[in-house]
Amino acid sequence: MLKDFFQSSSGMRFKSRTFTTALIAPGLFCLIVFLAVPCLSLIFLSLASKGTYGNIEWTISLENYKRLLGYNLFGWRPDFFFILLRSLREAFVTTVVCIILSYPLSFYIASRKTPLSRFVWLVLLTVPFCTNLVIRTYAWQLLLDPQSPITQVAAFFGMVPKGSPMYPGAFAVYLGMITTFLPFMALPLYSSIERLNWQLPQAAKDLYASPYLIFKQAILPQTIHGLYAGIIITFVPAMAMFVVTDILGGAKYMLIGNLIQQQFSQARDWPFGATLSLALMCLTLLSFALFRTSRISREGGSIY
Repeated sequence: MLKDFFQSSSGMRFKSRTFTTALIAPGLFCLIVFLAVPCLSLIFLSLASKGTYGNIEWTISLENYKRLLGYNLFGWRPDFFFILLRSLREAFVTTVVCIILSYPLSFYIASRKTPLSRFVWLVLLTVPFCTNLVIRTYAWQLLLDPQSPITQVAAFFGMVPKGSPMYPGAFAVYLGMITTFLPFMALPLYSSIERLNWQLPQAAKDLYASPYLIFKQAILPQTIHGLYAGIIITFVPAMAMFVVTDILGGAKYMLIGNLIQQQFSQARDWPFGATLSLALMCLTLLSFALFRTSRISREGGSIY
């Protein structure tokens, strides 16, 4: 009987493993085809070099990585470091401003009494997703035109010269990126705020806690998972953005996304474009690692 039991158990384990393998096989295949293979292709392509007529010469070298570090025929120049730091700065500022704007917006939507009013506000929040990003960005050019009311008010207060548009420049780039990524931050926060246990903030208020402590001790721990999701889906795309910066920033405002786009389309230097893409991927993974470390340290020190 023991022999029959072990045989049946091994057969059940084999069937279970076969069923599990069949379930994960399509996802694993997609990961290999659409993630692992392109990453390996970028690595091999980054080791090649650009030919005289824009063709790819498969001579293995590290010249593209030296160029990324700033070394060229004229010595060392920190141009690419400045572009990387600017990309991090733009993504960080965009994420922080989206957090500041999304909390009151999400609270306002969640505080609507009827489901219909909440649905209407959510529709208004997600309407930009129905319009192409390029069209929305060009619409900001019209809104920041010298004849627009926004620009005229800014010229009245001396923020811009009279008769000049508010683009290209840093303000236009920030405005375009914040309005682009605000729904990505607000929607995850709204999903967390909608399930908020209001007894904790009310108890903190009854104990004469300040608004800052109420938010820190009673609201933030309950919405932290929505905040984490919003940060991830806002910071990473913002760091690689090139459409908004290309249209509203012009040639004066280059981020790493614009530089990669130029290498593949205009300069036809695909090996160096692959090197920049790998640098962006490493920068993204480093940001994820730092974010995960800070998240673990915060959750480890929280009483919640």
